[in-house]
Amino acid sequence: MTDSEHTDIQSMSFEQALGELERIVQQLESGEVELERSIAIYERGAALRAHCDSKLKDAELKVEKIVKGEDGNLTLEPAGLE
Repeated sequence: MTDSEHTDIQSMSFEQALGELERIVQQLESGEVELERSIAIYERGAALRAHCDSKLKDAELKVEKIVKGEDGNLTLEPAGLE
């Protein structure tokens, strides 16, 4: 196992998790990984994907848009990215 496989997923940044997920996909696509190992890294990949999804959702909720009202004042509103 590599150091990244011991890293707690919840402490990873989006970029770290995505990078590891990409490496896992490459390993699985290569077809050179033993079955037992494939299952283990697939499970970690699923957890990494869920973590990335959560990070993206959090980021979407934080994004705001600036709206200029009829009175000329600027206000912040949720971006409505859904």
